[in-house]
Amino acid sequence: MRIAIASGKGGTGKTTLAVNLALSVDFPVTLVDADVEEPNGIFFLPLEIKKTKDVTIQEPVVNTTRCTSCGACAKACRFNAIAVTPQGALVFTELCHGCGGCLMACPEGAITEHPRVIGSYAEGKKGNLSFIQGELNVGEAMAPPIIREIKEKAAGESMVLIDSPPGTSCPMVTAVNGADYVVLVTEPTPFGLNDLSLAVETVRALNVPFGVVINRDGIGDKGVDEYCSSESIEIIGKIPDDRKIAESYSRGEAAVGIGPGYKALFREIFHKIADRAGEKELS
Repeated sequence: MRIAIASGKGGTGKTTLAVNLALSVDFPVTLVDADVEEPNGIFFLPLEIKKTKDVTIQEPVVNTTRCTSCGACAKACRFNAIAVTPQGALVFTELCHGCGGCLMACPEGAITEHPRVIGSYAEGKKGNLSFIQGELNVGEAMAPPIIREIKEKAAGESMVLIDSPPGTSCPMVTAVNGADYVVLVTEPTPFGLNDLSLAVETVRALNVPFGVVINRDGIGDKGVDEYCSSESIEIIGKIPDDRKIAESYSRGEAAVGIGPGYKALFREIFHKIADRAGEKELS
């Protein structure tokens, strides 16, 4: 069962929810931190991680002695990562997606591919909790290859929680695609509602079942509740706006450690999510 926790923007409490869900239950759970541009789930977990593998993409290399500057590679590249000059084709590695299209298009066989490290992933385990974290190298732009790598690494586990990147761009889509259920985390404010509506459009386009968790409940208005009601979206749970949660967060501690009430709250939310995901598997 694969459950993705996502949000329309950063700072809504997505990682807070993912970490506390993982720590609230007594059976094996694998938490995947797929927010590879800024992974921070490890700060709240009682375990250590070790780097296990570099993640690479295939980068095209042009043999200028064979290149005739015909432009076929540039025409085949959908990401404008190749420019053609009189001296031969020029590759902009930061834009390259490593798809291999230019290699297939070159009529002269002037392009070969070499692996380029764009990031890495690390793993840790303690008790029932397994953790996988991806991290994109500074200056790199291609987050999806790392997200796909760590999702594949967790593919054999029975219960997987994926802490997705914020927003609705390619990294978020890569993280939630193929999930059995998506939890959209939001705050009850006009900004939260605006970004929630964008996230809803995205997961609906992916045809993935989803529900909403409202974080910091009580700080704003009823706009999110009314929106969910009008769109027939289930609100799976609400996390109150409690100073104790903010204080525990600032100390790098999970909210489930505040007391039995919060552990029970997150456990209840977890079981509701698992029930909805199970319904999808049975349909």
